[in-house]
Amino acid sequence: MSLQDAFYRTVHDYPGGCESLAPRMGTTPAVLRNKANPHSTQNIPSLRDADLAMALSGDYRILHALCANHSHVAIRVDERGDSGDLAVLELITHVWSANGNVGAAVDATLADGRVEMRELAEVEAAIYRNHQALLSMLARLKEMAEPAVHGC
Repeated sequence: MSLQDAFYRTVHDYPGGCESLAPRMGTTPAVLRNKANPHSTQNIPSLRDADLAMALSGDYRILHALCANHSHVAIRVDERGDSGDLAVLELITHVWSANGNVGAAVDATLADGRVEMRELAEVEAAIYRNHQALLSMLARLKEMAEPAVHGC
């Protein structure tokens, strides 16, 4: 997903859309609608706009699009620090699910004997989610790791 598409989806998927989000962002619905419009060349969303839209909506597609564009992956840092067995098991099931989604996306891409750019975008998104799941599980395991004991 492009950054502009992510901004558009964040704004328009917010409950009440531009009309509800714009006042919270300190702007008018018309200006926000124009900033979200991927065909607009006059009102372009700024970094502040993107940051504020994510903060107010809790929708991080903009962040994930930015990371994906630069071969990075964003993972949420869990402030609760829940590192129990059940939390790790939950992360493992997310990894299994993400692996299955990658396989399903590749299978769908190859099903007709052709590989199209639209299909590659779906495979890329599935791989991104897989990386997120794996890195989240690794972070949780690191939280659980016991400190190294030095000495005899």
